[in-house]
Amino acid sequence: MSHSPTVATNLTMTIGGAAVSGRSSFEVVNPTDEALIAYAPECTREQLDHAVLAARTAARTWAAVPFAQRRRLLHEMADVIDAHVDELGRLVTAEQGKPSAVAAAEVAGLAYWLRETAALTLPETVNEDSGERLSVTRRVPLGVVAAITPWNYPMGQLSFKLGPALLAGNTVVVKPSAFTPLSTLRLGELLRDVLPAGVLTVVSGSGDLGAWLSGHPGIDKVSFTGSTATGRAVMAGAAPTLTRITLELGGNDPAIVLPDVDVPSMAEKLFWAAFSNTGQICLAVKRVYIHADIYDELTRSLADYAATIRMGDPTQEGTQLGPISNRRQYETVLDLIEDCRRQGHTFLTGGTPAPRPGFFVPVTLVDNPPEESRIVREEQFGPVLPLLRFDDVDDVVARANAGEYALGASVWSADPDAALAIARRLDAGTVWVNEIMHLTPQVAFGGRKQSGIGVESGHEGLLEFTEAQTITVRRG
Repeated sequence: MSHSPTVATNLTMTIGGAAVSGRSSFEVVNPTDEALIAYAPECTREQLDHAVLAARTAARTWAAVPFAQRRRLLHEMADVIDAHVDELGRLVTAEQGKPSAVAAAEVAGLAYWLRETAALTLPETVNEDSGERLSVTRRVPLGVVAAITPWNYPMGQLSFKLGPALLAGNTVVVKPSAFTPLSTLRLGELLRDVLPAGVLTVVSGSGDLGAWLSGHPGIDKVSFTGSTATGRAVMAGAAPTLTRITLELGGNDPAIVLPDVDVPSMAEKLFWAAFSNTGQICLAVKRVYIHADIYDELTRSLADYAATIRMGDPTQEGTQLGPISNRRQYETVLDLIEDCRRQGHTFLTGGTPAPRPGFFVPVTLVDNPPEESRIVREEQFGPVLPLLRFDDVDDVVARANAGEYALGASVWSADPDAALAIARRLDAGTVWVNEIMHLTPQVAFGGRKQSGIGVESGHEGLLEFTEAQTITVRRG
């Protein structure tokens, strides 16, 4: 590994509207070649206390800012992001590993999400308006929101937290993943002149910072996206102070493919449903149930399509898939592949990667492994996909609904009504028919079972950053 960083190393945290350096730093590595690209500031406990205090101080005045003005500021934030799409996109590619065009689209998506979120409104309900009393229920901000984001979409995952929390009148303390802190730190720098001091705080750290933040008595809500295991730790950390939480956690999303689909076009759709962002999407397809009548044909088509995909350096034009984002996840995926090998499962494509720099794993299709196998039961979060045969609808619904996760699911058929009948039986927060991962700022999404608590986006997602307050006036 190189010891001369290849990306600017002077990025700073944003605390109280000012640039703050770390008293120490941690390394950020490019997953494409494992080169050291930056040192990021390591936030101390004392600095975090100062950051939360600054956010609490700002919260009093920010909550009093008229709703229309907060809306305008979300648009101003979006304008700044649009002016720096290329710069932020380059940081995302360097630290996360996704192709340049995909990273730029992710950054532009944050600007889009801010503008669309600004169009949402908070309700005010008149419960009683009589000669005797006036009773009104309104939505009020919680105070200080901790937004803890994962490494797969450092800008994209912020979309679901930043705009709604600010629009609702909260101040926000953002902590990005230690694997991908650079784009978020830079975003904090760019927005210092847009928002009042303390309204947006960005801190980074590689150790206990997330635990300090989720258990901090000055935090009123934690909005966390990440693994189910870490989500449990966040929930435990928030429990002593009854801090409000929204958890968007892991998924093991099933796709059910009925025998009437057009197989050649289905192969391409299914491939990208599973392998976009090199499979590192919580809502990606993680297991595919294919009807026995078309199983052989569709699995061959999937393998043939996979052979046409270009995986490599994400900065090079034409690259479609980049590396896995970090060594820890790389080793998790390799462990699952090795388990498949030990259990005697058949690989239709891929398998163990050839030695090379970077965290690259070839697209790996596993041919009809047993339902109880690890590759079916666990969330792989990488470019490995089990293909599973079924011939009975009741059986496949039961198999799809098994397990601890219930985030997303999809059903694919030439008959949308038949697919819808199956979709209604699936245990998942969102079920798509003949498409997948379609999200908009107007539509809420969230997980059931151990895939999460609460929802993000849409009107319901905005309300998660508020509490109901009823004011009653006795007349006469």
